[in-house]
Amino acid sequence: MALSVGSARVCFVDELVERVDCQDRVLGVVTRRQAIREGWLHRIASTVCRDERGRILVHRRSEQLSRFPGLYEVVVGGAVDVGESYGQAAARELAEELGIRGLPRLLFTFINRSGLSPHWLGVHEAVVPDAVAPDPDEVAWHGWLTESELHSALLEWRFTPDSHEAFSQYLAFRTAQS
Repeated sequence: MALSVGSARVCFVDELVERVDCQDRVLGVVTRRQAIREGWLHRIASTVCRDERGRILVHRRSEQLSRFPGLYEVVVGGAVDVGESYGQAAARELAEELGIRGLPRLLFTFINRSGLSPHWLGVHEAVVPDAVAPDPDEVAWHGWLTESELHSALLEWRFTPDSHEAFSQYLAFRTAQS
């Protein structure tokens, strides 16, 4: 099955996720394909990666990925597996995509209505080394951008829908914490 979102063609691979309600309480186990097709809430964990200088890691997704191939992302992340916490999922995704071991810090969760379907998005932050080792099956390119450079890139490059929403919420969170 394929779906077009904007100019991105998306193919689905089944994985099990927990369907949750608007209070993020588990209702049952479904396939991610079913959650997306039915518009059911499920959980996604994402991490904004910063280096010691405060730059943000941006990457372009591999062309072989089933969701949003070739688009840029501000966050590293993916679906929260059945029985997994947001933090566990974020740590697993960092290891899978960037070869980084560690537990990112959960900043907040919110219902994200951008992208393929509505979902709870757990936004984490991690300070990571400049030299990451991305999995070429997941990441085609990566680079470090200042917030100013990232603002420009968000207007010029093709980013995933989650990237725009997650980064906007992330900046609002940081501003509120200052």
